[in-house]
Amino acid sequence: MSLRGILDDIIQSVDGSLAAMIMAYDGIAIDEVSVEISEFDIPLMSVEYAAVLKEIKRAVDVIKIGGLEEVSITTARICVAVRILTDDYFAVLILNRDGNIGKGRYMLQLKSFEIQRELS
Repeated sequence: MSLRGILDDIIQSVDGSLAAMIMAYDGIAIDEVSVEISEFDIPLMSVEYAAVLKEIKRAVDVIKIGGLEEVSITTARICVAVRILTDDYFAVLILNRDGNIGKGRYMLQLKSFEIQRELS
């Protein structure tokens, strides 16, 4: 299955999904799927979260507590789940605040193996 197909599977199976994407740590989207036109600037949000994720990854490396696997960020309006795929790429799922973040995290984990296969 293509990256776009995998991302589409994720957002179709998780209530409240706005977008799913595969990102590089430089903030460039490798592929993305959006459910609807959002009031949020999703490309800008992705670039900013990539910068934050690089800092979190660096902190985890410094304190030597094992490799970073997942990060979730919840604000008053959205939830963002991030799953690390490789040293170069990560997957992001953006949901409405009332979206099913638990299922979103599960689907990112479940589909991460398929995504990694497509990236290699």
